Amino acid sequence: MFELDFRALQELIRSQRAKVYEKFKRHVSINDLLSDRWETAEFYGFGEGTSCYNNVLILGDVRVGKNTWIGPNVVLDGTAGLEIGDHCSISAGVQIYTHNTVNWSTSLGVDSTETAPTKIGNGVYIGPNSVIQMGVTVEDKSVIGAMSFVNKDVPRNSKVFGCPARPAPLK
Repeated sequence: MFELDFRALQELIRSQRAKVYEKFKRHVSINDLLSDRWETAEFYGFGEGTSCYNNVLILGDVRVGKNTWIGPNVVLDGTAGLEIGDHCSISAGVQIYTHNTVNWSTSLGVDSTETAPTKIGNGVYIGPNSVIQMGVTVEDKSVIGAMSFVNKDVPRNSKVFGCPARPAPLK
């Protein structure tokens, strides 16, 4: 019986893999072959038209607006409240935090975890593998370059990149 179920599962995965490749020319994890990104977003109460890969880590109170794309291997930490607006692109590997355990760890558990809400505005692009620190606000229509560490607020219509993130030079 187990062999039949295992073979049926293998065939289902092969079939889904072929469909995804034919439609999108991409390979995704087994979880994402067997789940629907829009249904995952809907389950978490995210806005209409938002998609969220199945392997995204979602903690606490995370609110996401409409038509936002949340890529694979993302961390959305809503421990202290995380808001993400409409029409955002949250690229693969992005980590957005609302807490840290630095003082708790270095005090050997005497001090508490630090928290602060984080907000991402509308029309924000966050490049792959970027980290947004707790308490930061990224205002509307801003761009965060790939592999950036954002530890300060980002004004509207800004482009920042680097570690730590700094404004892009004017052309």
